[in-house]
Amino acid sequence: MSKKTPEKKARLRKARRKARPVPLFVRIKTGRKVMTTPARRHWREKKLKIRD
Repeated sequence: MSKKTPEKKARLRKARRKARPVPLFVRIKTGRKVMTTPARRHWREKKLKIRD
């Protein structure tokens, strides 16, 4: 079991927030022009460079 510092937890939280999909109301409002987020990331494919 790893011990995460509060700073590391905050960075992971921020990365998780950025990796979420575009909300449905945004897709509808923009006429489906905005479908993806440039910060989208898959947890298994692209690893974060977060230091302890």
